[in-house]
Amino acid sequence: MATNVYFSNYDNFNEQNLIDDLVIESIQIFGLDVTYISGLFNNIDSIFNEDDTPLYDEMYSFEVYVKNVDGFEGEGDFLSKFGLQIRDQVTFTVAIRTFERFVTRVNQTKVRPRENDIIWLPLNQKMYRVTYVEHESVFYQSGSLQVYDIKCELMEYSNERFDTGRYDIDHYFDDINSTSTFVTTLEDVANNDVMAQNLEFEQLADDILDFSEFDPFSENITIQDNN
Repeated sequence: MATNVYFSNYDNFNEQNLIDDLVIESIQIFGLDVTYISGLFNNIDSIFNEDDTPLYDEMYSFEVYVKNVDGFEGEGDFLSKFGLQIRDQVTFTVAIRTFERFVTRVNQTKVRPRENDIIWLPLNQKMYRVTYVEHESVFYQSGSLQVYDIKCELMEYSNERFDTGRYDIDHYFDDINSTSTFVTTLEDVANNDVMAQNLEFEQLADDILDFSEFDPFSENITIQDNN
């Protein structure tokens, strides 16, 4: 059994192009301009599948629609045993043709938004890391896809390097960067981290730990071989 050949519901290119144009125009009206920061991941660990030294050196600008109209999603702000944590999440919608126009045409290897790339949101001047890209949020209108939904989470800095040529982005994390030229020792790292309490922990541990008695965990234990 075949579908009716006189009705073309899913391969009408004119209708598909019309929907693309309407989506792009809607995002341009109700959206905002963001900066998409992409990088190189050349030292990916084969076990943990992550790169400890990524370099973000490519920057693109295009318009997106912010899906979260009532505020950021996620766990929000909360106190944990590690201190105050902010787990804001946001979803950006970008037209596929828009991404191809501003990104793919410049770098043909980037055919879609990638996880671990970063989006700079100008509303609050913060960076959001891409955690997942959904390409079927709008399910095949007239037989084609029009948008990407880019799900992001507020970035937790871990000494990523930035070399985009834009000063406010490249130096955004300078005050907490532990790999700067002025940080050369572990003591410098502790002094550079305003949240670090390493010295306090060590002093408290000195009052608790006692290695003078004989125990299996003592630093002074010696094992004699009578044989």
